[in-house]
Amino acid sequence: QVQLLEPGGGLVQAGGSLRLSCAASGRAFTAYPMGWFRQAPGKARELVAAITASGSTTYYADSVKGRFGISRDNAKNTMYLQMNSLKPEDTAVYYCARANGIGIVTKEYMYNYWGQGTQVTVSS
Repeated sequence: QVQLLEPGGGLVQAGGSLRLSCAASGRAFTAYPMGWFRQAPGKARELVAAITASGSTTYYADSVKGRFGISRDNAKNTMYLQMNSLKPEDTAVYYCARANGIGIVTKEYMYNYWGQGTQVTVSS
């Protein structure tokens, strides 16, 4: 059974930084691509960033490119999302997820394991 746990999140002022982590239990963490999604109130869930199984390649949504950084430490079964220069429009529930695929996975339906979500609120 795979579990994804997301401590972190919280309230931060605009322009500030926050780091989310996602700890995975279960086997073969290193074999799967991962991603971070977010869902703001009244909006559809969207992919924020994705990373390959090895961590060698990353993908970012245009809205966060240059401000967010996705990484993973396969020795610790943990993925991270470093969020800098935060804006009020980044306010959302953030989810980590594991994909069933190869390379960079951008299609939400290919993500089959999800964390419980963590609230990030950016005040103006």
